[in-house]
Amino acid sequence: MNRWRVLAVLSVLGLVVACSPRTGIGGGTSGSALPVSPGANASSSGLPYAGAPKVPDPLPISVLSGDPCVDALTPQQVVAAVGVEVPGKRGDLSQIGPACTWFNRDTGGAVGVSYTVNTHVGLSGVYANTQPQSAVWKELPPVQGFPVVAHAGSKGGAIPEGFCQASIGLADSFSIDVSLTLGSSKKHTEDACSLITQIADMTVTTLKAKAGS
Repeated sequence: MNRWRVLAVLSVLGLVVACSPRTGIGGGTSGSALPVSPGANASSSGLPYAGAPKVPDPLPISVLSGDPCVDALTPQQVVAAVGVEVPGKRGDLSQIGPACTWFNRDTGGAVGVSYTVNTHVGLSGVYANTQPQSAVWKELPPVQGFPVVAHAGSKGGAIPEGFCQASIGLADSFSIDVSLTLGSSKKHTEDACSLITQIADMTVTTLKAKAGS
């Protein structure tokens, strides 16, 4: 499986955090949303399936057509997230889609966002493939109307301390991932999954603005 590492400082909450859609610095891992055949409960279009929620008011696929290092977070949001203005580093995942990481070397923090566009099944792939593998699986309240699920670790392994990843459905056929791992000063005292929606909300806000909504 392709993997990439990220760390983040969420300064808006006064927290040192780190994030990774595939591998957390603290040892957290998460499965990717690879395409699978629609289940018996799939809609007539084939999506959603595997228990994934339908996206009621989808964004156009064009919002994920650009460079996530440019389009996923504004420079101001990057500063809010990692504490400094830094350029993003691309780390695309061939089976998934474009990905970007913003890293603060002084704090060991970063934030990352990946676009799940190559699977063409959106959250359905996450529910079908990631859910059975995850040690932590939490359906979170929607972010600006878009369904969100948080997940971390692998079943049969240790639950990664201070790590969490969230997948957000922007349409039935595509989604985005944001992930974070708490930095060393907070990983023992804070719940990463309770903070992941802050990064998700910033990213959704930026992508909605790109769509003109």
